[in-house]
Amino acid sequence: MRASNIFAEPIGTDAPPGQITRRDDHPVPRLGITGTGPFETNKFYGSFHLGQQTSPTFLHPYSVAWARGKGASASWGLTVSHVSADQRIYGQNNDVTGAARYYINPVGIQAVVISAQELGPDTVLTTDQLTDSSVRVNLSPGGQAEPTIQFPLVQGSAFITAIYNGGTPLFQTGLYFSTVTRSTKQPKHGITKYKLHLEDGSTWLLYAKHTQGDPLDLDVVNNGLAQSKKPFYGYVQVAKDPGNGESVYDAASGAYATSTSLTGSVDGSTGTYSFNFQKEGLKNVTLAMYALPHHLSSFDDATRARTTEIKLQTTTKGLATAVLADTWTMVENDLPVDMGFLPWVPEVGSVGTISEDTKNYIHNIARQEISQNMIQQSDQNSMYFSGKALAKFAQILLAIHDMLGDQELTHAGLEKLKEAFARFAQNKQQFPLVYESAWGGVVSSASYQTGDAGVDFGNTYYNDHHFHYGYHILAAAIIGHLDHSWIAENKDYVNTLVRDVANPSPKDTYFPVFRSFDWYHGHSWAHGLYDALDGKNQESSSEDTMHAYALKMWGTVSGDQNLAARSNLMLAIQARSLQAYYLYTKSNTVQPENFIGNKVAGILFENKVDHTTFFGANIEYIQGIHMMPLLPQTPLIRTKEFVAEEWETYFSNGRADAVDGGWKGILYANLATIDPRGAYAFFSQPNFDPGWLDGGASLTWYLCYSAGKCFSHFLTFTPFVDPTPFPRP
Repeated sequence: MRASNIFAEPIGTDAPPGQITRRDDHPVPRLGITGTGPFETNKFYGSFHLGQQTSPTFLHPYSVAWARGKGASASWGLTVSHVSADQRIYGQNNDVTGAARYYINPVGIQAVVISAQELGPDTVLTTDQLTDSSVRVNLSPGGQAEPTIQFPLVQGSAFITAIYNGGTPLFQTGLYFSTVTRSTKQPKHGITKYKLHLEDGSTWLLYAKHTQGDPLDLDVVNNGLAQSKKPFYGYVQVAKDPGNGESVYDAASGAYATSTSLTGSVDGSTGTYSFNFQKEGLKNVTLAMYALPHHLSSFDDATRARTTEIKLQTTTKGLATAVLADTWTMVENDLPVDMGFLPWVPEVGSVGTISEDTKNYIHNIARQEISQNMIQQSDQNSMYFSGKALAKFAQILLAIHDMLGDQELTHAGLEKLKEAFARFAQNKQQFPLVYESAWGGVVSSASYQTGDAGVDFGNTYYNDHHFHYGYHILAAAIIGHLDHSWIAENKDYVNTLVRDVANPSPKDTYFPVFRSFDWYHGHSWAHGLYDALDGKNQESSSEDTMHAYALKMWGTVSGDQNLAARSNLMLAIQARSLQAYYLYTKSNTVQPENFIGNKVAGILFENKVDHTTFFGANIEYIQGIHMMPLLPQTPLIRTKEFVAEEWETYFSNGRADAVDGGWKGILYANLATIDPRGAYAFFSQPNFDPGWLDGGASLTWYLCYSAGKCFSHFLTFTPFVDPTPFPRP
């Protein structure tokens, strides 16, 4: 497969299909946003238009927040903070692993505050130029006044840049200035430089480029305030010096990023993607931007040559490294292009061969499961749970057709599944979808009807869309695989769900670009329009990869080559990033050494990592939410090494058998990555309890999933028939 310019064209540009009604309101107001939508709902800068507009925004390695007259500085400007590793706070240690239950970074530290004398209690914060990777924040002295300061904020910025157009700069701190020193030598013509030494021992560098009038000239009023002697026209840049960064910052001063454009291509199993930073200021100056660990490990040779020795700690993504380049290019050499609908093993590929005896055994179970009432099970008041039900039955049919070879049973079940799916395609479910133009997206009508912001996991507020719609898209992909003629009638509806979560282009004016997936972080954010001190978050890394896999397979069956290519690239990036930030082997050097013993993140926030879930602290919940659903992409993300370490830590020696309910089935399906024969024996035992199946899982799929992997390991076996109570042989 060869696909180039995979981000260039939209999936569609038409309005959502007519059965999805339209409204122009949303429960969450767009505080301070100017310009026309659609607007991003799950991106890093959401705090600027939610709540009091004062929660932190995490750029990595810095965070910024509007002081709004609060905090130690009592400023009305923008606070800039950087937290080092020794400032982290750790939770108590786990009795089993000895690992800290969580770690969190302090918020509210006002290291340097960039403000202006003109700002006061009437200050208004607005945002414009909102993209999926950047935003411009404007501070004005009053409602109708022109901005006194503008801040172009881009993920990974080495400097926090403030643009003044005649305002009088103020620089404040809640940590107290030890000294404020003006450099006698300019780093380059027209740039004034100051060193700000703070009482906490940190050093910050301040660069000012005047575009008209006089250079910046500061008067140190006290140990919390330095102010300009006169109005200033130009821009100021602030950066923290880790101790070896001054020469790099000097070289990069005068240029600043305003946004990032994403380009990429795929050639066979190799994918490349580039961050092309748009910049302002001095055109002949190369940008300094900070890269995360998963960027560094995938840089091409040219970009790698531009990395420096300058590193700053991030809140939850390890050490960031300064790179002197206007463009970064990352390469993924092992895209899962050979991954299809069948169980998949990285070393072998798709594995669908099972013995006739095994087929006969599974066939009896499949016949029973496919006779369940699909329409009733999928008729739920939740897009999430209904999607899981549809995907479950789709996987059963896939197994019957592609692995068991029963065309007649497939046809009978497929007609029922089409009828169940039609309820949603016709938008006749309990809480129909609506397209709301206030933010720009397709949401459940549940919160509109009930007034409950948390109903259906916050779908109306843009929580978890890639989870919810991912299951529906996966079901659609399998139906289209089994009956290609079905696609034409349902393509607009399914593509509407795809566009809502993964629109690649601003040419689509109905949906924001990549609502869920964050190409800088290499994974999605599930957190929608809710204000939070710890930033965006995501719990289930495995459902994140499920959504990418669903997009890949829908792109494949629907003929959208670019969607399939983007999704293959996304899966490869997720494998790299999740293994650094979410799933921890003993060799992980990104996360704190005293945390990786947990084996998984639990919930990853922008500012903390908490080894728990939103619904309980049972270990099977915490680990299992990063396993489900078990699909072909699972072993790409969850390596054998990782699964073996996690199993030994928590579930070996019969501990998995003490787990009850659907989580037990999830644990044993996960075991198939390293012990498919043991997994198959568990699922084929004669006293198997259907209560061990999660509502989105089937015994048919788990048996086929583990049996296929058995053959990939060159194992042969017969169905488990030992009448004695299970333990695994």
